[in-house]
Amino acid sequence: MHTLLVVLLVIVSIGLIGVVLLQSGKSAGLSGAISGGAEQLFGKQKARGLDLVLHRVTIVLSVLFFVLTIAVAYFQL
Repeated sequence: MHTLLVVLLVIVSIGLIGVVLLQSGKSAGLSGAISGGAEQLFGKQKARGLDLVLHRVTIVLSVLFFVLTIAVAYFQL
């Protein structure tokens, strides 16, 4: 059981890294972070298309990551 959970944790970890790297940046470098960062942070812009799918997959994979991490720690004892 422990080995299966560790293998699933590795697969989810690699998938989470890949999905995060595929997402587009929210600002245009350092100048975007200084001048337009607040506008993007508090604006009403919503993710659409591929960005929305990647955002939702990131949430699901991150929840799976935390659940599997706790399960691995629990079954290790």
